[in-house]
Amino acid sequence: MTHRLSLRLRATLIGTLLFAVLLGIGSVLLVSTLEHRLTDASDDVSRSRLSDLLDLAGSGDLPPTLGVGDNGVAQVVGPDGKVVAASANIDGRPAIADLAASTSPETRTFSAPDDQEIETYRFWYAEGPSPKGNVTVYVGDSLESVSEASAALRRSLWIGVPLVVLALGVVIWLLLGRALGRLDRIRAEVDRISEGNLAARVAGDGVDDEVGRLAATMNAMLDRVEHAVQRQRELVADVSHDLQSPLAAQRLSLELALAQPGVVDTDRLRADVLGATADMERLVRDLLVLASLDAGATSEPVLLDLDALVLEEATRSRVGTSAQVDTSQVSAAPAYADPDDVRRIVRNLLDNATAHATSRVVLTVDLDGDRARLDVVDDGPGVPPEHRDLVFERFHRVDAARSQGGGSGLGLAIARGLAERAGGSVELLSSPGGAHLRLLLPSRRP
Repeated sequence: MTHRLSLRLRATLIGTLLFAVLLGIGSVLLVSTLEHRLTDASDDVSRSRLSDLLDLAGSGDLPPTLGVGDNGVAQVVGPDGKVVAASANIDGRPAIADLAASTSPETRTFSAPDDQEIETYRFWYAEGPSPKGNVTVYVGDSLESVSEASAALRRSLWIGVPLVVLALGVVIWLLLGRALGRLDRIRAEVDRISEGNLAARVAGDGVDDEVGRLAATMNAMLDRVEHAVQRQRELVADVSHDLQSPLAAQRLSLELALAQPGVVDTDRLRADVLGATADMERLVRDLLVLASLDAGATSEPVLLDLDALVLEEATRSRVGTSAQVDTSQVSAAPAYADPDDVRRIVRNLLDNATAHATSRVVLTVDLDGDRARLDVVDDGPGVPPEHRDLVFERFHRVDAARSQGGGSGLGLAIARGLAERAGGSVELLSSPGGAHLRLLLPSRRP
C-alpha cells in the first residue's frame, strides 16, 4: 500500500527545503561578498602605500625601514636587483620577486616571507624613478586575514543556518497545524451533515481570513443544497397532489361505469376521463419544459413578428373566457427567439391574466429600444405584496382570490425560464389595480 505523506508534513518539508536552499544561496553570496569587500579594502590600502613609497623614492627621502600594517610587507628593489628598503618583517631578506614592472600599478599573488613564516600575499607593484635610478616597489597584504574572516563566517553559518532552518520548520509545522486544524474541523462538521439535518451549518471562529471565508462559502453552499432539496421535496409533493386529483376523478368515473354498466353515460364518461387525462398531460408537458430548462437545453432563435403571434393567442384565449381581451394597442414588433417558446410564453401570460381578470385584459406590443415588449394587464384582484417575489416560483399559488384556476402553478415559472433562455425577461410590474406582467425579447440576433 502506497504511503502518502500528510498535507501538513508535505507543506512543512517543501517550505523548509525551499527556505534552506534560499538560505544556503544567501550564505554563499554573503561569504563571497565579504571576501570581495575585504580584498578590495586591502587593495585600496596597498595601492595607497605603493603610491606613497614611489613618491618617497622619487624625492630621495625613502627610509631604510618601511612602515606597514601588521599583515603587510613592503620592499623597494633598486635597478641592480638589491633591496634598497624593506619593512621590518622582511628586513635583510633578498628581493621577494623579480618582475618586469611598469609605471602603472599591477597586482600578483605569490608567497613571501613574514618573519619566520611564509605566507601568501596579494602584491601591488610598480616602477618609479629615484636619484639612483629606477626602482621597483612591492607592497603586499597577507590574504590570511581575509581567509580567517571568511572561515569564521562560514563556521558561524554552518551552525546558524541549520538552527534557523530547523526553527523555521517547527514554526511552519505549528502554523500549518493551526490552519489545517481549522480546515479539518470544517471537514468534520460538513461530514456530519446528512439529509436528515440539512439545517446544520459550519461554526465560524470569527477570523476573516481564507479559512473563515471558506467556512462562509461552505455555509452558503449548504444553504443552496438545503433549498434545492426542499424544492425537490416540494416538487414531488406538488406533482403528487396535482396528479392525484385527475387520477382520482378517472378512477371514480371508471368505477361508476363498471358498477352500473347499463346506465352509464358514455359521453359524460368520455368527457370526464379525457378531461382528467388532459390535465395530467398538461402537467407532464410543463414538467418536461422545466426539466429542459434545468438541463440547460438551448433553442434555435429566428426572426418573428411578436405582434402577429400575440394576436393569434388573443383570438384563442377569447374562446374560453368572458373577459374582454383588448388588442387595440398591439403594434408591429419584430423579435428574435424560438417561435414555440414565445408562443408558450404568451399563452401562459394570457391564461394567467384571463383566469384572474374581472372583466378586461389589455395587451400592448411595441418596441422598447432594441427589445420587443409585450405588456399584459388585467383588472383582477392583483398580487398581494407578500407574494410579489414568489409568483415566479414553481408551484407557487397565491390565495384564493388569485388562485390559478385549477392550474399547476408552473405557468409563470415556465414563462420566465423560456424568456431568459431567449435572452429576454418576464417581470411583474407595480400596478394600481390587477396585475401587470411585462415580456421583453431581443429584437435582433444577440
